[in-house]
Amino acid sequence: MLRALFVTGSFAYGGVENHAITLMNRLVERGHECHAAYIKDNHALLDRVRLRSESAVRCLEAERFLDRSALAELAALIANLQPTAIIAANPYPLLYATFARRLVRARGAMVVTCHATKLAGPKEFLKMLLYRPLFWTADCAVFVCDRQRRYWRRRGLLARHNAVIYNGVDTDKFTDTTTREQRAATRHVFGFAESDFVIGTLGDLRKEKNQIELVAAVERLRGAGIPARALLIGDGAQRTEIYACARERGVAGDIAITGFVHDVRPFVAASDAVAVCSVTAGMSLATLEAMALCKPVVHSNVAGAAEMIHPGYNGFLFRVNDTTALVEHLTRLTNRDDRLSVGAHARGIVEKRFSERKMIESYESLLLELTGDSNDQHRSARGRRNGTLESGSGGP
Repeated sequence: MLRALFVTGSFAYGGVENHAITLMNRLVERGHECHAAYIKDNHALLDRVRLRSESAVRCLEAERFLDRSALAELAALIANLQPTAIIAANPYPLLYATFARRLVRARGAMVVTCHATKLAGPKEFLKMLLYRPLFWTADCAVFVCDRQRRYWRRRGLLARHNAVIYNGVDTDKFTDTTTREQRAATRHVFGFAESDFVIGTLGDLRKEKNQIELVAAVERLRGAGIPARALLIGDGAQRTEIYACARERGVAGDIAITGFVHDVRPFVAASDAVAVCSVTAGMSLATLEAMALCKPVVHSNVAGAAEMIHPGYNGFLFRVNDTTALVEHLTRLTNRDDRLSVGAHARGIVEKRFSERKMIESYESLLLELTGDSNDQHRSARGRRNGTLESGSGGP
């Protein structure tokens, strides 16, 4: 049995946090002991954590980037729990987990899940230089897609062992059971008619999500006589800018923003297709949720998109900011038969490769592999034999 401690930056709304919560909850259901510590006091998702007691979750209440009191509290927690595995969700929590573990000389495997896919600028480059030695000493780094792993490997961000485990979706929960009447009612809320071609997009309204490109695509589609409307499922800092862009392009009445919603399923179900225009991404959980709901997805060719989507079969890919290609693919999906065929294939590949069950089983197997044998060389050889682990150099 595992005794795992998850360390996250916070429990704010976000894909990384949702991923960690899903993993710890499912491992508990499988009989393992899990605890959690989060660094910053942002706990919007805390009610989704389903551990065996309230004391299993600890907020470190850090007030600065590296807070000594928060670090000391995490060290005391590690000393008390003696976890067989510490799982840091992204590099920042790895910083705390590594230093705290060293303070109390704890044993147990150190694992980091890496969700970032691209260096966003000089500040992120400097952070990477800080985090890189922490990766070298970690027992294992888990990447969410192979393209991401290769990107970071070229930049020296790798652990003693490295693995790729795809994100997964609960295919029982994300099954489209929406009736025609329910779909029509949801569309009616936003003033969308049944005859409209509604393009959904999911996620925070942030610059890197690039929802403004979808606004441009709607303008072009409507100019070509297609009754296109966009449904932006989420909220965020770019809300005002997106509306301003829509007004400038004359499509303000064709763009709707839901605001934050706890359950995206009714809004995805009300859409005819889903567009993802991100300039950077990992293995988008929102994309997989849309695919599980049998929606054809048109996705910018970033990070793990090409590992989810086989163009023309279960979705379409386009170059970042290539609005012409985005419009061409969306135009094809105005054909109902094409939509249904592509959407059915999208659901099929999620069931086969990207189910939540498959993800959890992969993590459970990996963590048991890392904690079940104290002999590093034997563990490494066995992992390569099973296709679970890839050895890293532990430094440049």
